[in-house]
Amino acid sequence: MLKNLFALIRFFLFWLIFFLITRITFEIYFREKLKIASTKEIIASFFYAVRLDCSTIAYIAIIPLLVSIIVWFIPGGSIKAIWYKTYIWFCLLISSFLTILDLNIFREWGTKVNYRVFDTLIHNYSEAIASSGSSPIALCLTIGAVILLAGILLSNLIIDYKYKGPDVKWPYKIFISSFLIGLNFLFIRGGIQDTPINQSMAYFSSKQILNQSALNTEWNLFDNIFENLRAAHNPYVYFKPKFADSLSRSLYLQKADTTIHILKTEKPNIVILQLESFTADIIQSLGGDKGVCPNFEKFIKNGILFDSVYAAGDRTDKGIVAILSAFPSQAVRTIIINNTKQEKLPAIPNSLKNSGYTTSYFYGGEDEYMNFKSYMLTHKIDHITSEWNFDRRQIDSKWGVNDGTLLDAHIRYLNKETQPFFSLIETLTNHEPFELPGKHHFPGESVSNQFRSTAYYTDSCLNAYFEQAKQQPWYKNTLFILVADHGHRLPRNTSDSFQPAKYHIPLIFFGGAVKEQYRGIRVHKLGSQTDIAATILAQLNLPYNQFKWSKDLLNPGSKSFAFFDWDNGFGFMLPEQAISFDNLGKSVIYTKNPKATQAVNEKTLQYGKAYLQQVFTEYMAY
Repeated sequence: MLKNLFALIRFFLFWLIFFLITRITFEIYFREKLKIASTKEIIASFFYAVRLDCSTIAYIAIIPLLVSIIVWFIPGGSIKAIWYKTYIWFCLLISSFLTILDLNIFREWGTKVNYRVFDTLIHNYSEAIASSGSSPIALCLTIGAVILLAGILLSNLIIDYKYKGPDVKWPYKIFISSFLIGLNFLFIRGGIQDTPINQSMAYFSSKQILNQSALNTEWNLFDNIFENLRAAHNPYVYFKPKFADSLSRSLYLQKADTTIHILKTEKPNIVILQLESFTADIIQSLGGDKGVCPNFEKFIKNGILFDSVYAAGDRTDKGIVAILSAFPSQAVRTIIINNTKQEKLPAIPNSLKNSGYTTSYFYGGEDEYMNFKSYMLTHKIDHITSEWNFDRRQIDSKWGVNDGTLLDAHIRYLNKETQPFFSLIETLTNHEPFELPGKHHFPGESVSNQFRSTAYYTDSCLNAYFEQAKQQPWYKNTLFILVADHGHRLPRNTSDSFQPAKYHIPLIFFGGAVKEQYRGIRVHKLGSQTDIAATILAQLNLPYNQFKWSKDLLNPGSKSFAFFDWDNGFGFMLPEQAISFDNLGKSVIYTKNPKATQAVNEKTLQYGKAYLQQVFTEYMAY
């Protein structure tokens, strides 16, 4: 029996060493983020990783363990070592690939590689490849190759590929086999405690980078895949349904149904410019870098700046639904790709179409991306212009036509459009791999400066667009709304996925329809992309009760708050506190105001939990 047990121990020892190597690689790669942690905390991350590592190893061991046992029970049975090696090497190849993929996903999204990555690769392959354009491919491939080679060499030294079971009688074989299978199952389960092993068992710190380091990439990925493929259920149930509904609804109780009317007319043309990755960090008036978007400062002086607005999530598919349908992000789900659900959402173009507006959507890329085309058509968009409407020679990036070409086409279209009109423009140039039709404004090859250069280009295109628009007769009756689809870690690369700063974005009401006395003012109320719908419709004296997750930012009686989420976590913001909660570790991982009282902290957290619970409940009900 000891021989069998020692073979299993050597198998586990090898994989523990291999996962140790991948974890060291992760921590070296993100050494800048780890500067906030002490040496003792970093060492602790390796100890807290062991349970999930062992569970992962036990899953890997299932096939060779069962095959060895079956062969052991066959008289004279044997299996060549090459088959065991092939299996181990295949597992090493997968693990090495996931390691380098994880480095890039964590850098961009702040989370471990998950189901969404592969879902995007399967359904939007070309866009996924384009998104990886800023990744250091050569470095990652080198890291992957080194890890794979090290794994193969170590496996030959440690794993007993030539192991043969001892020649014992059947009762002993049955006992030994049962013991090894039971022991392996115990490792899979993570012990004999009541609750099976989960991600939170790797969590031990308030510093998220340490928890993510301790989290086994392979275990987390397959658990996330299973969670996404299993029967529909709400993973964010914190309270009884009635309490969660009541608490989340209380956020939208207004003291009065009055709003500040900033427009010259009740029926203006409305153009929403959804700007790719326009984080607050590139807008000087929002505390961002000076000189990246100089024209934006002109727009701000001549418009209304909502300076405390946050994106609903971290991707375009989340942002477009939040802006048009006022439906918050659903963390691990995205409603836009599910036609049965998304077509039931309300939307701004629906409301305006019913009031006599013509509607259009302009995007320089493929309108089928993330089901955008279907969403637009089911929400009363009359006309769509996408990559397919341009000459092939105008497509000058992996994503499609540049923002200048798109905005020029939009001016030409509006010159022939019937008023009043609604139009959504979705820009794309400020997206990885940050390709430009001309010279980069900011020198150097750093990704941060590439990002600044594409943002600078889009800013210049917007200025040219508005200069053209001002010459058109429809401009004086038009409200332009400039808003980002989501924030970004670049250009400063200082905000993690759980920090509000990553979701801080500009929102500007601008154009000839804005009354002169309101131009240049700032609105400080905390808000979200989801609040655009109620704010617009209130200006038009149209009902917005169908947008239950939207509040009027120009109504003095509406409450000041914002909500955002990422994969398996959320943030909730009140004027007195902001809190981020990790649903995997079931812990608060960020607080903005350390001096806030316990009562304020609990209230903020309760609001966030109730909010996400009810959003996901409604998502499932659609």
